[in-house]
Amino acid sequence: MRCFLISDNIDTQMGMKLAGINGVVVHEREEVLSAFETAVSDETIAVIFMTRKLIELCSAEIYDFKLNRSKPLIAEIPDRHGESGISDTISEYVSEAIGLKL
Repeated sequence: MRCFLISDNIDTQMGMKLAGINGVVVHEREEVLSAFETAVSDETIAVIFMTRKLIELCSAEIYDFKLNRSKPLIAEIPDRHGESGISDTISEYVSEAIGLKL
């Protein structure tokens, strides 16, 4: 199984390529959806990394896929200009799980 990147930024693509992850750079909504459909139809891809901007561009389709299919895993990553806010999300999950605000 392998990973694949769908990015809106060539710098993100180059960084992932250095880690051995191939991918594509797209900018328009139709390009994103086409790359996404191609990636999910490839049985060898286990994880698709997508930049936050692209997920927001096609949020309805991406979230529908996440809710209705288990494979491949869709992982949102920040690009070099954004932040993921992941620490806030993790803190919220922990707070809900144990009932304590961190």
